[in-house]
Amino acid sequence: MSKAELDTLRERIEEINLQLLQLISERGKLVQEIGKVKEPQGVNRYDPVRERNMLNNILDNNEGPFETSTIQHIFKEIFKAGLELQEDDHRKALLVSRKKKPENTIVNIKGEKIGNGNQFFFVGPCAVESYEQVASVAEVAKSHGLKLLRGGAYKPRTSPYDFQGLGLEGLKILKRIADEFDMAVISEIVNPADIETAVEYLDVIQIGARNMQNFELLKAAGSVKKPVLLKRGLAATLDEFVNAAEYIMAQGNDQIILCERGIRTYERATRNTLDISAVPILKQETHLPVVVDVTHSTGRRDLLLPCAKAALAIGADGVMAEVHPDPAVALSDSAQQMNFEQFEHWITELKALQTVKA
Repeated sequence: MSKAELDTLRERIEEINLQLLQLISERGKLVQEIGKVKEPQGVNRYDPVRERNMLNNILDNNEGPFETSTIQHIFKEIFKAGLELQEDDHRKALLVSRKKKPENTIVNIKGEKIGNGNQFFFVGPCAVESYEQVASVAEVAKSHGLKLLRGGAYKPRTSPYDFQGLGLEGLKILKRIADEFDMAVISEIVNPADIETAVEYLDVIQIGARNMQNFELLKAAGSVKKPVLLKRGLAATLDEFVNAAEYIMAQGNDQIILCERGIRTYERATRNTLDISAVPILKQETHLPVVVDVTHSTGRRDLLLPCAKAALAIGADGVMAEVHPDPAVALSDSAQQMNFEQFEHWITELKALQTVKA
């Protein structure tokens, strides 16, 4: 074969390469259009039966020279690329997506701007038991310059016989504490019907792990102009977590803080498994601030400090932990709450770390 003939064949291959590129691009655009049609219908983007039928049709028409296995591999990759296009379009369309809004959302809680690059601490008892109990925690927290106080008024418990919280009376105690100590209070709401009442008493509405996919509650929280702290579900994927936040934002409320609080795995050394990698992933994929609850993720007070250090080091916007005047007599989760002496050590160590970082 002469050099001229070789050059002609190579030129023909280059022409076919460009034709293939054009056809693949055209196919990709059609796949995107199909995705746009499926999205509002709630239809799954991936249809394995449809893919198998298309693949069988292609293989039936394969006349060589490529083996059937080779053709199958090539077209499976093309199908996969098309699905990834649809998924990428879906992520771009989400209101919580970093692709939709590149700049960080800053959640303003009584002057504490979560998401502005500083790191904050949310502390308080697991459950509101009395005014005196919460006030003593608030006093200690305030002495360290903390302004964000958590406490459970409604407590969804695994056992129906465990302490369920003080309800409205608990919200009233938190409101009184907020006014007296000039602090912002955060508490979980479990019933959509209680949202309107909660906004009168709380600075931040918390939606707990067990209610992450309580969609009516999410929509109710999204319909009010009050910051929401959304916790990741016990076995929720990050996609499910992000879509739960989307429910809130779709109602017009963009003041959302995501909270990683550990997920259930086969490991029993801790209450849950702290998915620390979720922090940078969520901060890359969304524009929302991300905090870490080291108490519920570990369930062990001896791990609260190292896990809090890890959360701050990896870029969390804040850390949440539980503090009680006397954990031994706490009405819920006594094993995981810090007493005041332990809290003093915890917060001093973490603030020293912040100073070094600065």
